[in-house]
Formats: sequence, structure tokens, C-alpha cells
Amino acid sequence: MAAAAVRPAAVAGTFYPGSPGVLRAAVEGYLAEGRAGLAGREAARDARASPAARSPKAVIAPHAGYVYSGPTAGYAFAALTAGGPALRRIVLLGPAHRVWLRGLGLPGAEGFATPLGVVPVDDAAVEAVADLPQVSVQPLAHAPEHSLEVELPFLQVAQEGVAIVPLVVGEASGEEVAEVLERLWGGPETAIVVSSDLSHFLPYDKARQVDRDTADEILALRGPLHPRQACGALAVNGLLTAARRLGLVAELLDLRSSGDTAGDHDQVVGYGAFAFHEEDGSASR
Repeated sequence: MAAAAVRPAAVAGTFYPGSPGVLRAAVEGYLAEGRAGLAGREAARDARASPAARSPKAVIAPHAGYVYSGPTAGYAFAALTAGGPALRRIVLLGPAHRVWLRGLGLPGAEGFATPLGVVPVDDAAVEAVADLPQVSVQPLAHAPEHSLEVELPFLQVAQEGVAIVPLVVGEASGEEVAEVLERLWGGPETAIVVSSDLSHFLPYDKARQVDRDTADEILALRGPLHPRQACGALAVNGLLTAARRLGLVAELLDLRSSGDTAGDHDQVVGYGAFAFHEEDGSASR
């Protein structure tokens, strides 16, 4: 599958700062907050019994404007890059908000641009899933989409040099998404990032309860989730399917809403950071 031009940034200056210096400083701040929060959690429990003592295989991270969801994303990416071998590949999945598609869409691009530079697309990994019937090249679905783009500056700051396999998820079953994930699973050089917010536009107290219930389902690897629970539910459902099959353990890293960061309490959007750990490394392939 031949790669085309670099996909330009679509939401720089709106969802996140357009200035490279301001953007880097903001991301470094969110990562520092996440690392501090994770360190506090570790100090409060027996690390020997905690899957968080090592880097996760996968995380769920939110994708709203940084002023709203940046702190929660900081937890996810701080955990993902906490230690162990340097990651070389990120399988990045998020919902298609603006363009309908069937299955999972690749960008047909050689890289994704942000104000911090270009994140390369892993061509070999793209080729590895290109023959699956649920996977197609969908540049029009990628062009306006923010769900993948907003995660990239976190990777650029926390894990310099990593390549991505960017997939927008349209109408697809958990099994179809899981098949793609399992083919790209790899070893410690590969991690998975699923981009999803939680509930949308509920009153603050109602959102807290709904998101807590959704978090409990994710932690129990239950599903499928409904898009009312998480806008990236179809991608999350694929991760949950693969996690059940491969014996991963889920952990909640952070749970809050826009009412806790920069919004009012009348209508909030929920954000959660979750980590998924391989218990003994036996699931690597």
C-alpha cells in the first residue's frame, strides 16, 4: 500500500496550542502531573501486587481540547512511557467523528504533522493489516479528525521517534477491531492507544455516576460499551475483546470530567485514563 503525502495538522491552535514552544510546555506539564499522580498511587500501595509497576501494553486516553482533558491524557501517556524498553510502534485507534465509514480506515499517508514535527506512519505495520476486509484506506475520514491527532504531541514529547499505525474506527464489531489489534500486537516494542472520551453533555453529578459505571465495565473487561458511554466505544470494544482473549488486566489511572478542569457543571464531558497490562508477558506475539 503506497503512502502519500504527510497529513497536515487539522486542529492545532484549537484543540491544542499551535505554537511549538507553548505546546511542548503544556504537554510536559500534563505529563509531569500524570507522573506525580502515578507516583503517589504507587507510594500508597504494595507495588509488588500492582500491575502498574511496569509499562502497560495498552491505554485508553481522552481526546478533547487540552484545557479540558489534558490532565487525564497526561496520566495515560505517563504510564505508557514509564519505563522498560523504548517503544517503537504505537497502534493508535480513535472514532471517526465527522465522516462515516465501514470498518477501520488507514490514512494513506506517510506521516502526521503537528507543530512539533512529523510522526511517521509504520509502513510495514500498515501492510500487515491491509489485506483484512474490514481495513481500507480512508484519507477523507482522517483529514478533519481530531481523535488521533490530539494524542500525537504526547507521544512526540514522551516517546521521541515512535512510529504510528493510525486507524479511525467506523462501524465495526469488537471482533473486527480485535483482529486488527491482535495482528499488530507485537512485543514490548509495540503499544496500543485507544482514543476515547466518556459520557457527553450530562449534568456533573449524573456524569460522575455514568462514567464510574462505565469505568467499572472497562476494569472488568465487560462489554460491549455503547457510544453513549464512550464516543470511542467501537474501538474500546475491540480492545476489551482482545484483552479478554489475551489475559490482560485493566487499571483505572484517572477519572474526571470537564467540570473538574475548565468547564461548568451544567453539561460536562467525561474523561478516563485506563491502562491494560500483560500479566506475565506471555500474550506478546
